Amino acid sequence: MATTELVLLTGTTGYIGGRLLKELETQGRRVRCLARHPEFVRPRLAATTETVQGDVLEPSSLARVLEGVDKAFYLVHSMHGGAGFLEKDREAARNFGQAARAAGVRRIVYLGGLGDEKQPLSAHLRSRHEVGEVLRVSGVPTIEFRASIIIGSGSLSFELIRALVERLPAMITPRWVEVVAQPIAVTDVLDYLVAALDLPAGGHRTFEIGGADRVSYRGIMCEYARQRGLRRWMISVPVLTPKLSSLWLGLVTPLYARIGRILIDSIRHETVVQDGAALDVFAIRPMGIREAIAVALRNEDQDFAQTRWSDSLSTANPKRDWGGARFGNRIVDTRTVTVAAPPEAAFAPIERIGGSTGWYFGNTLWQMRGWFDLLAGGVGMRRGRRDARHLLPGDVVDCWRVESIEPPWHLRLAAEMKLPGRAWLEFDVQPAKNSVTLRQTATFDPVGLAGLAYWYALYPLHELVFRGMIRNLGRAVKQ
Repeated sequence: MATTELVLLTGTTGYIGGRLLKELETQGRRVRCLARHPEFVRPRLAATTETVQGDVLEPSSLARVLEGVDKAFYLVHSMHGGAGFLEKDREAARNFGQAARAAGVRRIVYLGGLGDEKQPLSAHLRSRHEVGEVLRVSGVPTIEFRASIIIGSGSLSFELIRALVERLPAMITPRWVEVVAQPIAVTDVLDYLVAALDLPAGGHRTFEIGGADRVSYRGIMCEYARQRGLRRWMISVPVLTPKLSSLWLGLVTPLYARIGRILIDSIRHETVVQDGAALDVFAIRPMGIREAIAVALRNEDQDFAQTRWSDSLSTANPKRDWGGARFGNRIVDTRTVTVAAPPEAAFAPIERIGGSTGWYFGNTLWQMRGWFDLLAGGVGMRRGRRDARHLLPGDVVDCWRVESIEPPWHLRLAAEMKLPGRAWLEFDVQPAKNSVTLRQTATFDPVGLAGLAYWYALYPLHELVFRGMIRNLGRAVKQ
């Protein structure tokens, strides 16, 4: 559906923003992305999508960003910013709203959080509601969606549930697992956001959106376990305070205690739709929890790649998790090196990896791993590669296969060796001024305790090999 109106997208690198971008591009919309670092975003954009440098906390940067914009998505929040995130959210929304009004923007579409304003709300939910009010005060007609838990691979709440169910056969759970929510699939959220662009002109509207089912967190975990064929026991106790719960989540899930505390403060409150206006205004009928989880599991590999987990590590501290940062059930080891070279020169040694070139470090260790794989009935390292310099999707690279390649920006290899889980090795080239950053990301999706034991038993070797690989890749670019 080609259209001439220009749509601004903020939060492009976020969970919802990244998926919304693809939806808008698929529909043929004219899109402009606001980014603090456009050079990191630009390689992912379609040829018709533009990006402009700006920061919602720097008002002077917004005039150029909003010039000529008809409608704008506001998907910015500072929950990861620690102390003071409420004031940051307030200031950012105020700056954006004022700049949008000055630029003549005709509509702002904002995604916030569901919660009963008549009841005490957490700081995070109060902030989400307050941002909507600040945008409305700007005078620009604002469509605000308030969503409950978003179900999809990579979403914060879903990955919390996934990690708990996958890792703990038995759980001593706090009271918040009995709180009722109305979870909604990420695909339904995207449908609502896109549909808001085509609503008839009017004033401010607030829509509460949720899936077809009202269910507790316990119910969500039980349904996830059922679909994964897992038996889990949950015993609720009243003594786990939000602070203790956040520390507990930090031990067994991808969440750090700081973020866990903010999340728990929010999910302690019931989040169900009380105003069904969205069902009357939009021709969208959200799926129920069973279908939402099934879709998330069915598409998890595609979503995992689309989410670009390696980018999320910019706000994390991998050293806080021995053996690699954890995202959901997956363990991620990411390393970078910056070199003064154009992207094409930086990508060339990446594309030559494996075969006669080798793996840039520890080739004897790689060969030993191949021998063990052959003994276990695997493919080993003997397959080599089709072409010594260039790769295509589906090509074999020793014990790996090319899952995706986008020269000169990205290479993703999927392991075909015998493993108690699944593994990927990714390389990204991220341009910067007069240089590029090479990012190497090893991802392991363990199966059960055997998978975790495998990863951590080999951690010293992983540390040695992965550190040496990225170092020597940087040297290969300079040669």
